[in-house]
Amino acid sequence: MTDRPPVEKRVMAHLAALGFPFELLTCEEDRADTRTFCADTGYALENAANTLLVTSRGSNRVYAACVLLASTRLDNRTCRSLLGCNRTSFATTDDVRALTGMLVGGVTVFGLPENWPIYVDGRVYDQPFVILGSGARHGKIRISPDVFTVLRNVRRVNDLAVPVDEPDRG
Repeated sequence: MTDRPPVEKRVMAHLAALGFPFELLTCEEDRADTRTFCADTGYALENAANTLLVTSRGSNRVYAACVLLASTRLDNRTCRSLLGCNRTSFATTDDVRALTGMLVGGVTVFGLPENWPIYVDGRVYDQPFVILGSGARHGKIRISPDVFTVLRNVRRVNDLAVPVDEPDRG
């Protein structure tokens, strides 16, 4: 697809400015969900990283991006602690689109509002590469996790995620 949506152009421009080599992978929009994409392409879930947009609840909302491997899930207690609140939730599909221009299934850290904190689970850094969203549902980005060392507002959090079969810690 040569005519990319504006959000994906913004993501590509951000990546180009970072100077990190990456590969843009294509997929059908209805095959963009991480598990489906990995099953279709043969990539391991341990090499795919989901970018989840979370928000504090209440009148003073704080948004953040959490990046974790597809083989894990967000630890709610750690997320609440990072956001400094008692309750968090995932940003709604409408909020994701309104605040970032991105579509769920393609959300990525590249091109997010500059003042948002980005929390990256420590397991992500252990991978030789990660597959991330491209902002739209018809593409994925394959890139070294070293890219997180040059992004603004990134913090490595070793307990941000837990294996999917581990009970929630609250």
